[in-house]
Amino acid sequence: MPQIIMAVYEHGILRPLEPLTLPENQKVLIQIIPEPVVDKGDEIIQFLLKMGMITPPSNPSKVSSFSKIERRNLADALAKNAKQTLSEIVIEDRGQW
Repeated sequence: MPQIIMAVYEHGILRPLEPLTLPENQKVLIQIIPEPVVDKGDEIIQFLLKMGMITPPSNPSKVSSFSKIERRNLADALAKNAKQTLSEIVIEDRGQW
């Protein structure tokens, strides 16, 4: 029976992300369909909104939007001036440091 699974390509090998229900040495046909590339900036914003860490503007029409290049430059500038990595901040905040 056909199955659709997620796999990661690492060091020349496709590694399934979940166990397969196949007998050993079973030959299979594989169709490669790459996952769509997600804009990490949009992904991060959606996560922060979901966690309640940011709120959308009350009047979005008055907010100027940044291009992907401008967002990347801002992120790079913030990262360059950061004293700690995000993971260090989270660990410290949880009191597990």
